Amino acid sequence: MARIKVLVSEEPDDRVGLEELRIIPGVEIITYDPNEARPSDLQRAAEVLIPPYRSSHRPIQLLAQLPKLRMVQLLTAGVDEWLEHVPVHVALASARGAHAGPVSEWVLSAILAQLRQWPTLVRFQDSETWAHRRFDAETLAGKRALIIGAGSIGMSVARRLAAFDATSTLVASSARAGIHGSAELPNLIGGHSVVVITAPLNRDTYRLVDGNFLAAMDDGALLINAARGQIVDTDALVAELTSGRLRAALDVTDPEPLPPGHPLWARPGVIISPHSARTVPGTNRLCYEVAAKQIRSFADGHVPDNAVRKDAS
Repeated sequence: MARIKVLVSEEPDDRVGLEELRIIPGVEIITYDPNEARPSDLQRAAEVLIPPYRSSHRPIQLLAQLPKLRMVQLLTAGVDEWLEHVPVHVALASARGAHAGPVSEWVLSAILAQLRQWPTLVRFQDSETWAHRRFDAETLAGKRALIIGAGSIGMSVARRLAAFDATSTLVASSARAGIHGSAELPNLIGGHSVVVITAPLNRDTYRLVDGNFLAAMDDGALLINAARGQIVDTDALVAELTSGRLRAALDVTDPEPLPPGHPLWARPGVIISPHSARTVPGTNRLCYEVAAKQIRSFADGHVPDNAVRKDAS
């Protein structure tokens, strides 16, 4: 029986992937340098491509040079950067589930940092000021959070919020038990102290959080974006932050990277991290564990659970 050839990055962060993939029966591992423009003859025979763990390298140009390609297995939860480039006959799968713990942890830390006024406290510390009773902190207990995106990350956020006695309203593209459909979203925005975005970027969510959405949020509410920057209208958000009516914590921005001098940097009430919510030790292994499971399923002739296009082969 022919072995399925899997093309894997040889960068240091991807070495853990070799350990996970080598134990899959019927799989042959071929390594590649993402910085090389042209693959070798051996690499061109690959049937499965795994782009590198680090998002700074996106070897999309490889797709046209792999004539036997049957599957692209991503190490990210989102697929928006690849969806339009991967041929329709090629299966495309995400690493959905691997990022839920680290990203939901970032969301919770961002919410707590804003509610307990950590940015203000740091500024007081920088000026060596003992600011006793000179700021207003809030508790998370009793708060209501609107979570847009009810996948593994959104559900993990809801569980963590519940541990702090906060309640969550979950919204997904379609309604199901305990989860609202996106058609209900306009009527759900108000009445929540926190709005968390964990939804994928697609044509339905592009600029979903626009001026009208932000205007519907309660005064003093907190916007958390742990998904994709393009889901939020940056100019509209800058206007709300400038007025002081809303606060935000952003792991993603539009544009990204956020350039020096961009007005978002200096807005009051915002915390910005450099698309690093998932970046903690061990996340790459989690991603490759999910990838290995998907590839094993594909090698056995099944459609992987995380496949974006179920009809690709």
